[in-house]
Amino acid sequence: MSIRGGLVAFSPILTAVLFLLTVNHGEAIWLTIPPTGGTKCVSEEIQSNVVVLADYYVVDEHNPEHTPAISAKVTSPYGNNLHHQDNVTHGQFAFTTQETGNYLACFWVDSAHHPQANPLTLGIDWKIGIAAKDWDSVAKKEKIEGVELQLRRLDGLVQSIRENINYIKDREAEMREVSETTNSRVAWFSIMSLGVCLCVAGSQLWYLKRYFHKKKLI
Repeated sequence: MSIRGGLVAFSPILTAVLFLLTVNHGEAIWLTIPPTGGTKCVSEEIQSNVVVLADYYVVDEHNPEHTPAISAKVTSPYGNNLHHQDNVTHGQFAFTTQETGNYLACFWVDSAHHPQANPLTLGIDWKIGIAAKDWDSVAKKEKIEGVELQLRRLDGLVQSIRENINYIKDREAEMREVSETTNSRVAWFSIMSLGVCLCVAGSQLWYLKRYFHKKKLI
């Protein structure tokens, strides 16, 4: 009876965990691209050695039968070109980050060659890290399913959270070091400024005293 009761008590927690794991941890974004040739960009700060997968597609609510084409470009924090497509209505880009920083994805319409009367709606399914992993392939390759597969996903999610926490700690340590260095420099600058002011004040007093002695005023 005690084992049965334990299973009954554990099942709601397991159900909640499995429900959270079935939720897509990717990020769905909707952008409105003006027809006058403007550019819309999306940026994301990502660590190094992280898998990024994204699908984008154009939706024209005013003319669904004729979907206009756009151009897309994705660049790394150092300006390296990771993805570039012209005259497409949908596309996909996937890469593994090589450096930490802001990764930029920009989309625009070539109004000179493809004039548009109405703005366009662009949908982006942006997945990073554990959300970009193909768990169906993992299940087929390792022959796992059900609760075991969900536990494997949970383990990957925990590792991802741990890596993010470590990254935040490292960034906090870097910012603290920069702040302490800046405070130290400001303190030394204040001391130097005070020393210069005292030297100037002493020089003025010495000059005035000498001047008054020379004029026999004191």
